Amino acid sequence: MHSERLLDHFQNPRNPGELPPPAVVVDVTNPACGDMLRLSARVEDGRIEEARFLTRGCTASIAASSALTEWMTGKTPTEVAALSASAIEDAVGGLEPASKHAAVLCVDAARQLLRKLSENRPQ
Repeated sequence: MHSERLLDHFQNPRNPGELPPPAVVVDVTNPACGDMLRLSARVEDGRIEEARFLTRGCTASIAASSALTEWMTGKTPTEVAALSASAIEDAVGGLEPASKHAAVLCVDAARQLLRKLSENRPQ
């Protein structure tokens, strides 16, 4: 059974879609279940100004992706680097053991996004 917060994120997703360039975009896939997350973010003045997601997967993955974009907006890359799966689980009101992969997918996407941001940063 899913939490009310998880169901709210699933039924009323926050920040769905994609951001146009110059946003940074990453795609991650969970090889075990096949869920896919495209995460895009725009950074201004050292903070995530805006984040969007497109997720193909289970209810938990869609809800967790929504919560991820909400959580990361306004954060610095350093703050995003500290993201843990448990923070995503908390944001959706908990995940059942079979759905914990959803939080891991979000953390993987955030880390990949940070790698891409650091590669694109002017030297």
